Amino acid sequence: MGGRWTFLIVRELLIRGACRYTDLRKGLPTIATNLLADRLRELEEAGIVQSEFAPPPVATTLFRLTSRGQELEPILLQLGSWGAPLLAKAAKSDAFCSHWMSLPLKLRLKDQAPDRPPIRIELRTGDEPLTIETRDGEVHTRPGAARDPDLVLSGAPQVVLGLLLGKLNFSAARSAGLRHKGRPKVLARFRPTTSA
Repeated sequence: MGGRWTFLIVRELLIRGACRYTDLRKGLPTIATNLLADRLRELEEAGIVQSEFAPPPVATTLFRLTSRGQELEPILLQLGSWGAPLLAKAAKSDAFCSHWMSLPLKLRLKDQAPDRPPIRIELRTGDEPLTIETRDGEVHTRPGAARDPDLVLSGAPQVVLGLLLGKLNFSAARSAGLRHKGRPKVLARFRPTTSA
């Protein structure tokens, strides 16, 4: 597990589930293709990742975590929590994928009204949307657009993350370029936990 890129590959598979090789490349923008292939082979040999051929219309190899690989989630969540402040302060020139916010948000956001109907918030911070939703009293994240979102937040990743993690209030986030569509009051459903 100490190999370069290994935890980042596991992170991608935790966030996305089953992935094509091209999906992994997209989520790891600066990895060399031969290095990704080597790491996937090593992870498969170690029983962390498994590959399977998906039938048409996908018709390609998919990579997913084994149950042993999924046991790494608490470790990745803690690393995500530790690294979240860096993500919020990243330079504009740094590589960024929207779905990278999934683990810190999953770890830090709590549903304040678990008995109320679910809500969905769509985040638009760059390459693809990210959806945050409440379900069964928990906060879930997933790459992709929300179906019938209660709120859509658009802007720089640092601003959106700052708002969701309680570092910026709504007014300050709007002054920093945040745009929204829908009902901002649904943000009250989420309360960030105290950072470590």
